[in-house]
Order: sequence, then C-alpha cells, then structure tokens
Amino acid sequence: MKIGVVGAGMVGSASAYAMAMMGVGSTIVLVDHDEKLATAQAEDIAHGTPFAQPVTVMAGGYDALEGAAVVVISAGVSQKPGETRLDLLDRNIEVFKQVIDGIKRHAPKAILLIATNPVDVMTAVALHLSGDDPSRVIGSGTILDTARFRHLLGRHLGVASQSVHAYVMGEHGDSEVCVWSSARVGSTPLKAVATRLERPLTPQICQKIDTQVREAAYSIIDGKGSTYYGIGAGVARIVRAILDDERVVFTVSVMTHGLEGIDNIPLSLPRLIGRDGVLADLPVELDEQEAEALRRSANVIADYLPQSIGQG
Repeated sequence: MKIGVVGAGMVGSASAYAMAMMGVGSTIVLVDHDEKLATAQAEDIAHGTPFAQPVTVMAGGYDALEGAAVVVISAGVSQKPGETRLDLLDRNIEVFKQVIDGIKRHAPKAILLIATNPVDVMTAVALHLSGDDPSRVIGSGTILDTARFRHLLGRHLGVASQSVHAYVMGEHGDSEVCVWSSARVGSTPLKAVATRLERPLTPQICQKIDTQVREAAYSIIDGKGSTYYGIGAGVARIVRAILDDERVVFTVSVMTHGLEGIDNIPLSLPRLIGRDGVLADLPVELDEQEAEALRRSANVIADYLPQSIGQG
C-alpha cells in the first residue's frame, strides 16, 4: 500500500525512515519543492531497507501520490529557537495552499495526516482547504507529548513506558494538559503504584515532569535545531494503525465537538484509529482542574482559527 510524505525535511524524512524500518506500507513516496532533497532522502532511506523491511522508497512529484492510502504532510518552515509553534502559522498557511491542491488533484481519497506546526491549527487549515470529512484529516496532535509523559513517568517509577497509561490532551503546545487524575500503570492508579514501588510522586516531582513534558521541544530545539526522531516514530505508528485497521487509541488532533463546552475546535483527545481514520472519540475522565485547563487550551487554539481559516 502506498504512503505519501509531502515535505522531505527532518520530520518528513524521519517519518519515512521510521516507516521503512517498521515495514509500514509497501511504497513510500517523498515529495518536496526541492526535488534534489527529496531524491537524496529517498535514496538514503532506501539504502537502509536491506537491513530492515522490503519497502520501496522513492521520490516524485504530486502525480506519484496517485493511489496513496495516506499522505503525511510535514511541509512547512521549521521552528526556530525561542519561537512558539503558533508563531509559525502565517508562513505555513501559504505552503499548505499549494500542498493540499497537489494532493487533492492526484490522491483525492487519501487520509491526510498533518505533522506541520502549529499542528492543531494546520489541521483545521488542511480540513478547510481539502473539504474532506473531519475524521480523515488527522493532526499528529499530542501523540509525542503523550509519549514524553509516559517516558518520564516510567523513568521515575522504574517501569517500562509501554506499561504506563497516561495522556496529554489539548493543544500540541504550551497550553497542553497532562492528565494525572486518570493515569495508570497497568490497571493500577499511578499514585498507588508510586507508593508501592517507593517512588513517591510529590507535588514537586509532578511539577517537574509536567514542565519537562511541556518544554521538551524547546530544550531539544535549543540543543540541535529541531525535533524529528520522536515525531517521526509517532507518525509511522499512526500510519500503521490506519493501514492495518488496528483500532488502537492515540491522542491525535481532529475537529472536536461537544466536549467540556468545546465545539468546532481541533485538539487532541484519546481517539480510536483505524482504516477510515478517526473512528471514535474516547475522552478520559478529568478532574475539575484538568477540565478547566483543557478549556483554556481550546481557547488558545480558537484564538488563531479565524485568521487561519479566513486565509483559506
């Protein structure tokens, strides 16, 4: 099954590499306005496939996306040190106008997976420009923030992160909400596990973990210029869930209606993912403080939506 990746920079190439190593799909096509870059990335990734999975990796124009089941959009300008994801908005809207047009002309039935920041707003832009069903225009959302949260909790507790069930919801950005009240290890509440393992989660430790989750991207960007490995793995995992109709739960961003007073705003919640995109919302129970934080996060996104949609 064919997968397109539009934008062959660090996030796009990391996503394509992760998919190739994981054996996601049968053909991966990289498209970029810089054809030389797309070709170089495709060749480099293809040279790794003999050590992994029999996946064809190639570069091409938008016409090469014909028949793609999923198209990942990672095109756009990079986030600079000190720049928030929302600062990128105006520059990336213009890029999306061209990208969505090219995809819709050659792969009109593809599910769109958005990995360009600010991802929640860009998901709304892609939905507006494409005219697709909202369940088929999916932002990578807080899948990486959730992974960071689980990693940090697992490291503190001395437990594999795969056994930690905790979510980050809302905006993929500064207002995101780490949901502590429903977090679990296995089926046991998080704080009960912390007590049993003698790894207490004091308010100071909780605040430190929350801050590390929220500021992880800024720290990485300051150290090496951009983040790409983590989100590349997350994108690959979402694509596999779609292609294989896994019906697995990820915190992705789609247009959200009727939750905690939030309506017609794209943000991340735990959602069931399968062959047709987002199959259902699976919101977790929030305490009063978390619910209020989620509403504030939605308002942050909402403040940018009229501008972005108006330019569509």
